[in-house]
Amino acid sequence: MQGIKRKVVYVSLYELIAIGITSFGLAKLAGQELGHASVAAVASSAIAVLWNLVYNTLFEYWEARQTVRGRGLLRRVAHAFGFELGLVIMLVPLFAWWLQVSLWQAFVLDLGLIAFFLAYTFVFNLAFDRIFGLPASALPAS
Repeated sequence: MQGIKRKVVYVSLYELIAIGITSFGLAKLAGQELGHASVAAVASSAIAVLWNLVYNTLFEYWEARQTVRGRGLLRRVAHAFGFELGLVIMLVPLFAWWLQVSLWQAFVLDLGLIAFFLAYTFVFNLAFDRIFGLPASALPAS
């Protein structure tokens, strides 16, 4: 599976799983009710979907121009870290506002989510690539 179809399946699966986990995590970590935390989870998911499309497009553009093909451990770690760093920059202010905490408190709250999502992104990408195959940008040159 390649192109836009791959991206839509990837983002849909990734975010549906993430919304469920994040709703419970935010509720527990912020001491909020599940409904209130779920609004933050859905909003962060919408931001993450847009960021995911932009980030993966840029990453694959960069990746296609590399002399070393494939997705080894270092490239997968760099991919997950870059994606999460972008989300932190966008989501910490959202969490601070919605959960009515300081930016520092929102960042500390987000640390738990960052750790979870770094591992989740790595494992999800590995599983996704094994089930659906590598994207064209990572396939060996023919």
